[in-house]
Amino acid sequence: MAKPFETWTVLPHRPVQKLEENLWFVEGKLGNIRRVMVVARLKDGRLVIWNAIALDEAHMKELEAWGTPAFLVVPNAMHRMDCKIWKQRYPELKVIAPAAARAKVHQLIPVDGTDGDFGDDSVRVFAPEPTRGRDAAMEVRSQGGTTLVVNDLVFNQRNQPGLAGLAFRLAGFTGDKPRVPPAARLFFVKDKPGLKLWFEAEAQKAHKRLIVSHGDIVDAPAQALRDAAASF
Repeated sequence: MAKPFETWTVLPHRPVQKLEENLWFVEGKLGNIRRVMVVARLKDGRLVIWNAIALDEAHMKELEAWGTPAFLVVPNAMHRMDCKIWKQRYPELKVIAPAAARAKVHQLIPVDGTDGDFGDDSVRVFAPEPTRGRDAAMEVRSQGGTTLVVNDLVFNQRNQPGLAGLAFRLAGFTGDKPRVPPAARLFFVKDKPGLKLWFEAEAQKAHKRLIVSHGDIVDAPAQALRDAAASF
């Protein structure tokens, strides 16, 4: 893992996508790695920042006009790059990290909790049981439907050309379908049969979309979750 940022560092990112009345999404890059930030707006105007990315000032002002950054979710110990600089910018942020990642995140910033109890039933942050607290997920209920957000349990990136593309393909990070890469199985999945069952159970729910931290938004989440289960 690269060293987490110490000062506000804006890397290339796309414009914010406003997916729902309470759900925004932005994709950025960290070297050759695609990464996303998801922002959920609670009913009282507070914002839950999932997998924070430093944005340019115009987009940060737009975000601040939409709501008050109140919660910062660091979904696992590998996703700490921007957490310190967000806490510096917004000292009142309450930091959430899954239980098994808490110590690593705490090396950079204080951790206030391991799951999301926001007093609002539209947003829920939790660690799927098969990860044993190593990787978080989030569920956001909007007027248009429910969005499931997962972190490193599922990648949804297509194969790319060049040496970097070859390396990602050989490492199992890219393919023609959503997948659970070998690194995720090694570091974050402690109950592989349980995770398959969890994917299958989530596939039965009427999620409108699936968002992953690395890759494209999935608008047919049931099949994507079944594909992820089958990728073991």
